[in-house]
Amino acid sequence: MPGDSITETSGGYGGGDENRPLRNFKLNESTFLASLMPKKEIGADHFVEAHPQYDGRGVIIAIFELIDKKGTPFLSVIDWIYGLDSGVDPAASGLQVTSDGKPKVLDVIDCTGSGDIDTSKVVKADADGCIQGASGASLVVNSSWKNPSGEWHVGYKFLYELLTDTLISRLKKERKKKWDEKNQEEIAKAVKHLDEFNEKHSNPEEADLKRVREDLQARIDLLRKQADSYDDKGPVIDAVVWHDGDLWRAALDTQSAEDDSDCGQLANFVPLTNYRIERKHGVFSKLDACTFVLNVYSDGNILSIVTDCSPHGTHVAGIATAFHPKEPLLNGIAPGAQLISCKIGDTRLGSMETGTGLIRALIAAVEHKCDLINMSYGEQTLLPDYGRFVDLVNEVVNKHRLIFVSSAGNSGPALSTVGAPGGTTSSIIGVGAYVSPSMAAGAHSVVEPPSEGLEYTWSSRGPTSDGDLGVSISAPGGAVAPVPTWTLQKRMLMNGTSMASPSACGGVALLISAMKAEGIPVSPYSVRKALENTSGPVGELPADKLSTGQGLMQVDRAHEYIRQSRNIPCICYEITVNQSGKSTPTSRGIYLREASACQQPTEWTVQVQPKFHEGASNLEELVPFEECIELHSTEKVVVRAPEYLLLTNNGRSFNIVVNPTKLSEGLHYYEVYGVDCKAPWRGPIFRIPVTITKPMTVKNHPPFISFSKMSFVPGHIERRYIEVPYGATWVEATMQTSGFDTTRRFFVDTVQICPLQRPMKWESIVTFSSPTVKSFAFPVMGGQTMELAVAQFWSSGIGSHETTVVDFEILFHGIAINKEEIILDGSEAPIRIDAEALLSSENLVPVATLNKIRVPYRPVDAKLGTLTDNRDKLPSGKQTLALTLTYKFKLEDGAEVKPQVPLLNNRIYDTKFESQFYMVSDTNKRVYAMGDVYPSATKLPKGEYNLRLYLRHDNMQYLEKMKQLLLFIERNLDDKDVIRLNFFSEPDGPVMGDGAFKSSVLVPGHVLKKEAIYLGPPVKDKLPKNAPQGSVLLGAISYGKLSLAGQEGEESSEKNPVSYQISYVVPPNKVDEDKGKSSSTSLKTVSERLEEEVRDAKIRVLSSLKQDTDEERSEWKKLSTSLKSDYPNYTPLLAKILEGLLSQSKVEDKIHHHEDVMDAADEVIDSIDKDELAKFFSLKSDPEDEETEVCIRVANFPPSLWFPFGQDFSEFSKFIIELLRKKKAMETTRDELAEALYQKGLALVEIESLKGKKAETEGTKDLFEDNFKGLQKWVDAKSSKYGTLLVLRERRRGRLGAALKALNEMMQDNGDPPKKKLYELKLSLLDEIGWKHLSTYEKEWMLVRFPPSLPLF
Repeated sequence: MPGDSITETSGGYGGGDENRPLRNFKLNESTFLASLMPKKEIGADHFVEAHPQYDGRGVIIAIFELIDKKGTPFLSVIDWIYGLDSGVDPAASGLQVTSDGKPKVLDVIDCTGSGDIDTSKVVKADADGCIQGASGASLVVNSSWKNPSGEWHVGYKFLYELLTDTLISRLKKERKKKWDEKNQEEIAKAVKHLDEFNEKHSNPEEADLKRVREDLQARIDLLRKQADSYDDKGPVIDAVVWHDGDLWRAALDTQSAEDDSDCGQLANFVPLTNYRIERKHGVFSKLDACTFVLNVYSDGNILSIVTDCSPHGTHVAGIATAFHPKEPLLNGIAPGAQLISCKIGDTRLGSMETGTGLIRALIAAVEHKCDLINMSYGEQTLLPDYGRFVDLVNEVVNKHRLIFVSSAGNSGPALSTVGAPGGTTSSIIGVGAYVSPSMAAGAHSVVEPPSEGLEYTWSSRGPTSDGDLGVSISAPGGAVAPVPTWTLQKRMLMNGTSMASPSACGGVALLISAMKAEGIPVSPYSVRKALENTSGPVGELPADKLSTGQGLMQVDRAHEYIRQSRNIPCICYEITVNQSGKSTPTSRGIYLREASACQQPTEWTVQVQPKFHEGASNLEELVPFEECIELHSTEKVVVRAPEYLLLTNNGRSFNIVVNPTKLSEGLHYYEVYGVDCKAPWRGPIFRIPVTITKPMTVKNHPPFISFSKMSFVPGHIERRYIEVPYGATWVEATMQTSGFDTTRRFFVDTVQICPLQRPMKWESIVTFSSPTVKSFAFPVMGGQTMELAVAQFWSSGIGSHETTVVDFEILFHGIAINKEEIILDGSEAPIRIDAEALLSSENLVPVATLNKIRVPYRPVDAKLGTLTDNRDKLPSGKQTLALTLTYKFKLEDGAEVKPQVPLLNNRIYDTKFESQFYMVSDTNKRVYAMGDVYPSATKLPKGEYNLRLYLRHDNMQYLEKMKQLLLFIERNLDDKDVIRLNFFSEPDGPVMGDGAFKSSVLVPGHVLKKEAIYLGPPVKDKLPKNAPQGSVLLGAISYGKLSLAGQEGEESSEKNPVSYQISYVVPPNKVDEDKGKSSSTSLKTVSERLEEEVRDAKIRVLSSLKQDTDEERSEWKKLSTSLKSDYPNYTPLLAKILEGLLSQSKVEDKIHHHEDVMDAADEVIDSIDKDELAKFFSLKSDPEDEETEVCIRVANFPPSLWFPFGQDFSEFSKFIIELLRKKKAMETTRDELAEALYQKGLALVEIESLKGKKAETEGTKDLFEDNFKGLQKWVDAKSSKYGTLLVLRERRRGRLGAALKALNEMMQDNGDPPKKKLYELKLSLLDEIGWKHLSTYEKEWMLVRFPPSLPLF
């Protein structure tokens, strides 16, 4: 089996028959269990057997967790997981103690802040030991808890904000089931009451009885409707933090998460302190079984609740370090090692990583003096080995001597798919994923294992875009390892480079354990060299290194290498390569990918720079350093290098000549490496990778290429390199399979590399249940080499013994245009586009649509401050700074929006900025959306919003420059607002309205081979509303048409495989011709107008006065009394006085205050001539059609009213204007009357509530009822503006069902943001009616809709 036999090379290390074919492979129980946690493959089992004390003891590993996963057919739960974060569950099986009895998990940290709770609010307990929690709940503190200051910091968190989606889904099902049971009980009671009423009153005729019946029916309807709209936001967890005189401690109240109300009470919680101090954890409830730990920061003002948010982190920790004393075969690689868990994925973002999480994790690793970092995730990058995170990683590795191991990525099988940071960063050991026959048979339970080990199909491959190998080594990429308790199982199968990385990390922990025990200095430089020079090769071809790195790591060999190298200086060799005569660009290897690079020999300058760890002695280490290096080329015919090099501390350069001219088409891999002349047993001490992909040229017309009779067995990969013809923009391909019986699964990838761009990759996973043909279409870049990688999945077809035959045909299409990105500048001028076909005849069928709008915003506020927590203090000692920018925007209608910050978006690793995070909240502080570098679209209702953007860096100058950072709010246009642009055959077409262009045929080589078309701007009246000047409409434009079956008739630019961005800058609005002209001519004298202006100015002063203090209220009252004396019965003044009374807060005598409101309302009511008002509004018309109403009124005038004007239309115009003015004044008066009646009704209800009896007159009339009927005369009492009074009326009559129904209808009709008073009214009605389950539900939603404060970043 792999790992059994290792054959040394002549140099002493680096060879092995790891991949020899196996025959008659059989498992027994022990080998089966061993295959679940593979160790034999890397020699870890033999090593620990030989050195039981070197099992990771004395080693601390920092687990940074996240995954970028292309799944396998064996485990549906991890199929296609991308960017999932985790964290480690300290309660999981095998993660309690090390093999020598020490605590396994030393610390558990949420580096993202996603579990942070604002506990800055301080309260004191009352005489009964009760405090009010931040959620509003009354909490009882345990009298035995020490709290010398008596100050309790409180905060709250929704439980679902801390949990993974899988667990939330399970909890929602359980909670919904219990809620439905309670709801059904209430429905049954309500139906029973209605039935009893119907039996007693079979045919009620009286109005009161009918209303009672309607109320009973309303209760049933409400309960049923609530079941349909149920949306569980989860239990609310109250948190309390205090200082016991020695430590900060915290406790949680989790009653709402428990089935039993006696469980989860705050007083019964066993207080916790920061995990690293006492290493204790808790569980929220028996139902969720989710482990958490607590950490307190900022002197008690922040409590961090740390949970894992996927099984992934615990699984990774188990692979590296799990210890099962009763099941040693299931131990991790290094059961003696300890670990810290650094959660770097943000739960708020679906567990994507953030810059904040990454930087804090590095800080924690240095602070805890870790030896190793494992990081299991990655993504494509624009620039390899670049960015702020990479800079800090280099500091951690070079200065603090941490060894950094990371997954290479799961984006294979094509080349140049390694992800950042693991596969692209020089100071990180990037690990590929290997599967052995025993892993396939045991962990994956395949019918028949492969005869030899191989790399998983999806494991990412090198080289990087700058020529580095990309993958350093390989390790087993699958295991059955521990998972968190909330999964309700002990172990789970996962596979990916995420699993290979901790396998390699565990192996390195064994080496470090041995080095510490044997007194050998630990250095990431010497350990990496040992790993790479002792790995066993996987595959027989030199190019297999691009998949596997230097091979499958071997712990025992690496240990021997380290022992032998103990007196060798700890040095790494930085390689910088540039083409001779050119200073830029520089690279870390030689990568000849394009056809032009393979047509002649090239000379390259290689700079080798020895690099010592920071702090190395000048006299004792740097000055004496000198090495005689013998240079070797793996193929001297192609790559020629000097024979020797004398290397000193200051480095040395030499030249390499690469001659690819005589190479065959395809992939070729070579190395130039240096060997220490005095110690050749060390093997290569540095390597310069040389990768050449010599593409084939397409010579057929029309341009197509076919690959026939390609034979596939499980795991086999066919690579073809094609120079995409100039002028090609898309490909239409077919894949035909034959010669097999059982289902086959293929990966089909294409990759092109363009300078300073992320690799242009297209991929498809294709399953063939029987021999058939499948078609594809995808974009390409003309003139660039394209790799086509076709791979049969490693386990697909195992046991069949039949070879799959594939015929693959590619047909290139293309329409060349003179402008790829179209920008319409807002003018009426069209854009000319020249199109031609360079390859073959193509149908030119242009389609352009604008379906998005971006509106620019500048910040309205910018706050820059220093973060004082130790978790934000960089290893260099610098403190991180934070800039918070606030933007305001408004939506006139509900829309799906996406914030965009062009400077920062879409880059995490290849950026010099540290991190960003945004939150979108409404005026009630309800958070609707959160995001970071990859913003996502969120559906927002109509309303006003704040967006807070949070930026971090340690350089104040960078942040100062960003205080006016431009942000775009991008929203999708409704289907009815999407603009389809028109094309014309002549430049005047958009104005003249003729010459529309639909389609034509482009013929290459034709005398008129170019076709000029004109893209017209959108028609101005088609622009979407609320598109302000300077905003940008975005969309796509395409030119071609697919010829594949089933694509005919498609007319969407989005559906064409190649489309380009089109944008339209919204111009200034047209000038309003009437602007500046007098809209009316006053009929009043100057003195009358002056008197009115003075009066209105006084009223405005009254309205502006504050009433926060007794003195201010006294001044306000004095002025209001004076104005009432000066302007008696002036309704607008009386309405403002009523408004002022309503704005008063902190009223002590509430009854007296409400009586004042009633008096003020009566004054407004009495000041209005209601008969005149009723006469004016007796004629019904469309209230929005002002002109029509005026015309109707004028048309109904008697002839006598017309004669005074005669032919003087100016007088008639004045009359019409005066009539319009009167109409507006009457509407204002009506509104003032309605508002007074409404506020009087509310005041009556409040007084009744305070006095405990209904308000009646001497004749026992119901004052409220009389007032309500008065309101009904003027407005619709069911409207959202006045509906509260209707709800209160139903409540006064005991019809709680009807009251709730009216309240729900009113809130649904109201398009404004939710009003807290309405929901408080709903809660009181639910409590009064006795529906406790609905009351609890609404209380949870109250904290969602009306949080007391905004959450922390």
